[in-house]
Amino acid sequence: MIDLLDWHFILLIVQVVVIIIVSLILVMTFNRFVVRVAEERIKVKKGRLVHAQRFFQLIVYSVAVVLILWTFEIDVTGLLAGLGIGALVIGFALKDVIENWISGLLIISGRTYRTGDVIKVGNLTGVVVDITLRTTKLKTYDRNEIIIPNSTLLKENIINLTSGKKETVASIISYIDYIFDIEKAKNAIESILRSHPNVMVDEKRRREIRFVVRSKEWTTEIESLVWINDPENEEFIKSKIIESIKEKLEEEKILPPIPGFMRREFLENKK
Repeated sequence: MIDLLDWHFILLIVQVVVIIIVSLILVMTFNRFVVRVAEERIKVKKGRLVHAQRFFQLIVYSVAVVLILWTFEIDVTGLLAGLGIGALVIGFALKDVIENWISGLLIISGRTYRTGDVIKVGNLTGVVVDITLRTTKLKTYDRNEIIIPNSTLLKENIINLTSGKKETVASIISYIDYIFDIEKAKNAIESILRSHPNVMVDEKRRREIRFVVRSKEWTTEIESLVWINDPENEEFIKSKIIESIKEKLEEEKILPPIPGFMRREFLENKK
């Protein structure tokens, strides 16, 4: 029978309590650190961090159980051997996933880049639109979305073209009917962009207005890529610019896609 007043037993209980408390502190600190840093620095949603948090908890609690068994002088050699083999198999199977998670944490903590930044990786240049613990999604200037594993990014030379600057690239899309002159529409849009106080135009610093034109059925899509000096209010600024562009195009009698019978009537009135 265990003597509850035995000092050796009390010491064991204290050691177990310390192990449990340290484990809980480690888990809580990790969870708070990852969530806070990921949300504040790169705007990652909490839901996307659940797997990383659970993985870390599994490791910490497994080590805690082994230490507690060790404290009570229970032979854990077989358990450690089993865990070692299991960890080896799991680690080999999840090598790439774990490597990407670790890389993601390094990117988050190191502030390598954040959403809205323009980065150059090798011959690829694009805007960072999403960052998770495993991957980073870039949108290139031709609107292609490219998903790159974080471990791959850390092995490459990354040039952050907006690092330390309060500016970002915004994409503004306008639609006009295919019967209208594209150059005239681009000139009208550019006049609005150049006059807007939040749009940065400086050819020497490669802060230029770029257009990407796509022809669709009955529609011409004109995407304007511009630098703005207030990333925090990007959506509000884009909304105001879109309103101004719409008014300018209407003033120039350049209309959005219109039904066929109205198109014929419009063309007849122009003659």
